[in-house]
Parts: sequence; structure tokens; C-alpha cells
Amino acid sequence: MTLLVISPDYASHLLPLAALATAWQSAGDDVVVATGPATAPIVAEFGYRRTDLPLGRGANARVIRSSEQDAAEAASLEGFFAATRRGMVPTLAYQARERLTDLMWQPVERARATLAVIDEVAPDAILVDHLAFSARLALHTAGIAYGDVVLGHPSALPVPGEVYGYPPAWPSTLRPDPAELADLRALCDEVARRFTDQWNTTAVALDPGARAVDDAFMVHGETTLFNYPAELAEGDGRMLPPHRFLGSTPREEPAADDVDAWIARGEPFVYVSLGSFLSVRDDVLARIADALRRAGLRAAIATGTTPASALGDVPAGWLVADYLPQVRLLGAAAAAVTHGGNNSVTEAVGQGVPLVVLPFSTDQFAGAAAIERTGTGRALDPNLDDVDALAEALGEVADPGFAGRAVLERMAAAQHAHPGPLIAYESLARAARGVS
Repeated sequence: MTLLVISPDYASHLLPLAALATAWQSAGDDVVVATGPATAPIVAEFGYRRTDLPLGRGANARVIRSSEQDAAEAASLEGFFAATRRGMVPTLAYQARERLTDLMWQPVERARATLAVIDEVAPDAILVDHLAFSARLALHTAGIAYGDVVLGHPSALPVPGEVYGYPPAWPSTLRPDPAELADLRALCDEVARRFTDQWNTTAVALDPGARAVDDAFMVHGETTLFNYPAELAEGDGRMLPPHRFLGSTPREEPAADDVDAWIARGEPFVYVSLGSFLSVRDDVLARIADALRRAGLRAAIATGTTPASALGDVPAGWLVADYLPQVRLLGAAAAAVTHGGNNSVTEAVGQGVPLVVLPFSTDQFAGAAAIERTGTGRALDPNLDDVDALAEALGEVADPGFAGRAVLERMAAAQHAHPGPLIAYESLARAARGVS
């Protein structure tokens, strides 16, 4: 059996998809990953074969730097980074405007390239990142079955009454202006309309008999897999399409002697990462570092593009580097600070680690609301909450007696008993047999 994994050329997207594919690898099946060249080392680390399929103008292997992108992507990234400093609604509005250029890059060409890869690989099963729109459009138009992996909060796949890019929920600590929200909703509606026109036009170019869709953002595969813990998604009132929750996608990381020795000291610590994109917010990382010092907490901080010097005086017992093995550190952390990205949230919850979430963009607001609603962490405003507020939140979640730990431990135990890769494997096997 051959599994084909289709992923954008971003580490944060490929890592969970590659982890899901380990179920096929363990069964002795062949795994082929179709992605761009930047993430080729990750494909090799997992022991998979790679075939070339760039799906966007941008890429990153671990930490994204605008200086390493082409001119258009670099300008887009710099605009995004600037928008995050103006606030949550300006950031969402900026992202909405950018979607017409970055969601389906060269759509006809990339869709045809996807179909060529499928002809070449002849897979028995396919896993596709939900945000690989050009690839999914090709599969949808050609009537090819696939496992649609929705990374991040389930609202990345909007349901009736919602529109892509407009958060269906907010944590109580963030109070966006109603007038700004009304303008954002109108903008997102317009983007959805124009994106759907682009989808339908591309579909007809691929197949003149293709049927038009009403909202391209709502199109999904017959097998829909949410890479998210069910407990965080349930109870928010959203009516999801037929699906399965994967919980998290546990993965092995190569041993790192210096990190392992640091963990082996056995002292409690907080893991901090703002992901491959938002690590550029040096002001927020510096504020987090101040709060950790004030709370008297040991820390492991992945600084990304922010220089370590921006953190101020780093205590001797801290671990600071531009990139750190997140899974290994979360396995021993007392708590974690995150922007609310898919990998950091799912990997923390999968190991029973409470969170302080500082959401900036996209589905991070709904994810932060879910953490708050379930009592598994705290949500704060990355632009407005000060060092005192951060220190208080950190002290609360890092406390061994934090009430949310019992909930997290139950969630982690359930995921360990039935891990995401096995659920994905079972789901695609059922789909192949025509079993619902």
C-alpha cells in the first residue's frame, strides 16, 4: 500500500501530517510526501520519499524569515508582522485581504501538477492539508477520495452561518470593537465570494463539466480529520460535518544531548514558543521573559527570529535557542506559553501541559477561547496585557495544584490510548472499504 501526503512547504504544516503517516510506515506501507524543497530535511528525518510539489510562493523549514522569501512573500510577511502590532482585528483584516494571492498560488498549474503527482505515485490513500487549496481543488474536481486534515481549531473549516477568517469565538480577555468586527465580517464575506469565484473558474479550467460550489471555504473531503482534541472543540455549539477528531499527532524528535541534559535536572520549567512566524514579536517575548523572572520560574524559550539579547538578562538556569525540540520539552514542562498555533496547543494538551495563550491571528482566538472554556489554561492579549498580568497567569498555570491539570491528564491519557495516527489510518481504511 502507498500513502501520499500532500503538504504546503511549511514545517508547521508538514510535521503533524508526517506524524500521522507513521501509522502507515509502522504497517510496512510506502509513504510519499508531495511538498516543496524547504521541508525536504523533515521528510528525510521521517524516512519517507519526497516528490516535488510546491503549493505556494512561501516556504520555511523551521523558522520563517522574510529575508529568505521571494519579494512578494517577504512584503506580505512584513505587512502581517506590522498588523499584529496594531491589534487583533487589523491583523485579521490584513490576512483576509492577502488571501486572494496566497491561498491559491498559480491554481490551474498547481492543480494540474497535483494530478500529475497522483498519476506518478498511484497512491492507495491520500492525506491532504486542508489549507492546500489548489491540491484539494484538483482532487475535488477529479472525484478522487482523500483524507482532509484540518490543522488548528476546527473553525478553519467554517460551517453554515460562519465565514472563513472571522472568529466564531473570542476569549473573555479580548474585547474587539463591534464596529471593527462588522467591517471585518463584511470583508471576510467579500473574500469568500471572490475566492469561491476563483475556485469555480479554476475547476472549469480543469474540467469544463465541473459543478460550481457555493462557498469554496466550506468544501471538504469525504473523510474529514480534525487535528484537534475533541474536548476542546465540543461544547462550543458548532455543528461540524461528519468527521473524526485526531486529538494530537505524537511524533519522535531526534535526541539532543544538551536539551536532554537540561531536562534531566528535574527542575520545573515553562516552555515558551510563539511559533515559526510570530517569534518575530520580540517585544512580546521580552515581556514574557520579564514575567517569568518576576514569577521566579525557570524557562526554555524558543526565540525564532528574535535575538536572545532582546530577552534581557537571561538567568543561568534557562535554556534559550532560536529552535528547540518542542515535543521533548513539553514532555517535561510544568506549563507552556504559546500564540495558540495548532502544533503547540495539540502537543501540549497531548502531554497534559497547561497553557498561557497569547493569540494574534486566524483561528488562534477560537482556540484560546476553547482553552479558557475548558479551564485548561489562561488567555491574554499579547499587545495589551502587561508583565504583572503575565506573571500572575504563569504562576497560576505552572502551579502543581492548577485545577485544569486533572482535565488535561484525562485528555492526554485518552490520546495515548488511541493516538491520532491510528485514528487517521483506521478512518482512511474504512473509507476505502466504504464503511462510514
